[in-house]
Amino acid sequence: MPSPSGPAPSGRLPACPDEGAADAGPYTGAARPDGYRAVFAVPEFRHVFAAHLLSSLGVVVCEIALSVLVFGLTASPLLSALTFALGLLPYVVGGTLLSAVADRYPARGVLVGCDLLCALAAAGMVAPGTPVVVLLVLRCVLAAIAPVFAGTRAATLGEILGEGELFVLGRSVIRIVNQSAQLAGFAAGGLLLTVVSPAAVLALTGGAFLASALLLRLGTLARPARDAAPGAARGALLAASLGGARLLLADRRVRALLLLTWLPPAFVVIPEALLVPYAGLLGTGPAGMGLLMCSMPIGAVLAESLVGTFLGPRARTRLTFPMGVFAVLPSLGFAAQPSLGWAVLLLALTGTGISYNFGVDRWFVAAVPDALLGRAMTVMQAGRMTVMGLAMALAGVAAEYAPLRLVMPAAGVLGAVCVVAVIFEVRRTEPGPDRTFPGPDRTSPGPVRGPAGPAARTEK
Repeated sequence: MPSPSGPAPSGRLPACPDEGAADAGPYTGAARPDGYRAVFAVPEFRHVFAAHLLSSLGVVVCEIALSVLVFGLTASPLLSALTFALGLLPYVVGGTLLSAVADRYPARGVLVGCDLLCALAAAGMVAPGTPVVVLLVLRCVLAAIAPVFAGTRAATLGEILGEGELFVLGRSVIRIVNQSAQLAGFAAGGLLLTVVSPAAVLALTGGAFLASALLLRLGTLARPARDAAPGAARGALLAASLGGARLLLADRRVRALLLLTWLPPAFVVIPEALLVPYAGLLGTGPAGMGLLMCSMPIGAVLAESLVGTFLGPRARTRLTFPMGVFAVLPSLGFAAQPSLGWAVLLLALTGTGISYNFGVDRWFVAAVPDALLGRAMTVMQAGRMTVMGLAMALAGVAAEYAPLRLVMPAAGVLGAVCVVAVIFEVRRTEPGPDRTFPGPDRTSPGPVRGPAGPAARTEK
């Protein structure tokens, strides 16, 4: 991708002159001593942050309220649990078939449109007499929209913050919001459901999506679409989405980085998926189960915040491989069937592995051409969520036939092997001076960039 000062001869960002091969990727910006403060000093990012906070809370609260509503209508634990599963599985549909939306249309319009569609889906859930099957379909709609929204927003951060240190820290803030929303959303949803009906809570989530759309519409600049090719040259939306995914996966470097973003979360989520039966095994009751469920997000928020605040870009980059492997190792401790306190510690340590994303984000945005960045971020998010959903399902199947003290640590063993193999592939694909992306998009000039990203235009 072009740098703020112009493209390097190879179409890549120039490497930091004193950065060794151990960093496994190009350096994309100078260190910023202000850390997160520098990110929040950008007014446009503050609006994106506030909108993301609202929409994330809305999604979590919506899942809880919809699950309660479906159970109240059907008295079926299966259908109630299905509302959560449907929050993951449709990601592959939106991420694969609609990814070109993130590059083909102006980002602000895509983000606002996604929020409005989510608000309409929430309104449909609130409508009196809505059949259960329609409720589940609307939940699928929300999940199919999510990767398009997330991919577009991730690509937009590069335009708002540039491609260097601020982009990496901006992505970190988004992850902190995601983890914090799980904690705050479950607490807020549970509290709201004690005083109002599930339908009223769903109405509030619709309001959160509308507020997010308003913040994005008023607080972000209108920028042209990244894919500036004429309509005839771009082809049909479905073909462009599938073609973009093929181009991304055909590139060995991008493919390796995608696997590095997908595999650690897939193995990390296996112990988390089995926490309910594990809490039953310990006989901890609802309070103990709640503590177990909160442990991993708490560890993630603490690690993300501390690493982003106190470590510089070089140090964070060097943590990428060690933390990627470490993330899957604490689950080995479940072989000893630890007590509640030790299990909480193991899960919190697992959560700290999220800090490996700092380096991956930097390398990934440098490896993808600008015209495909929205699609790349969409595929990344969709793949991660889909792989996590499949891992959770397979963990449940394995736990039907084997004891938890074998299934949970087995995830650590298999995860360590797979992650180490992917790390070797990432190292083998370190960019050289003559590497180009296998497609016409690598040489595409893309939008003109200023010091903080592509030049923006405002609507009249």
